[in-house]
Amino acid sequence: MRRRLWLGLAWLLLARAPGAPSAPRRPRSYPHLEGDVRWRRLFSSTHFFLRVDPGGRVLGTRWRHGQDSVLEIRAVRVGTVVIKAVYSGFYVAMNHRGHLYGSRAYTADCRFRERIEENGCNTYASHRWRHRGRPMFLALDGRGAPRRGARTRRRHVSTHFLPILVS
Repeated sequence: MRRRLWLGLAWLLLARAPGAPSAPRRPRSYPHLEGDVRWRRLFSSTHFFLRVDPGGRVLGTRWRHGQDSVLEIRAVRVGTVVIKAVYSGFYVAMNHRGHLYGSRAYTADCRFRERIEENGCNTYASHRWRHRGRPMFLALDGRGAPRRGARTRRRHVSTHFLPILVS
């Protein structure tokens, strides 16, 4: 009986050894999150709502009830979203220099990685472009003007957006 106990204990220790090969993990599947569509107003931590005007310019406004601040956030893949202004029909896009602009057609420049931060706000980094190996984020400065992506970091307050339900 004692011998059997020792053999069982030795087998458990060998099976859980740090260098021991383990069975391959099955990839997780989240198909229910793809294609999710949300209508929100993105409120920046600098106290501006993100908007795309009818001319295609991306900027901030303090007016909460503006039509051009209503955005459609569509999940393309898990963690990847496309932001489209409902009123003007423009997609929010970022070029290789980090400038934000409105695009009529959906392109690779329109995809952003959405991340929920510890403070409950969301950050949106360009899926396609990086600056010196660092992600470029969607951001509004203290005057409501868009900041260049090369000058943004995830920890900056100007990159944090709070999605607010459209009522």
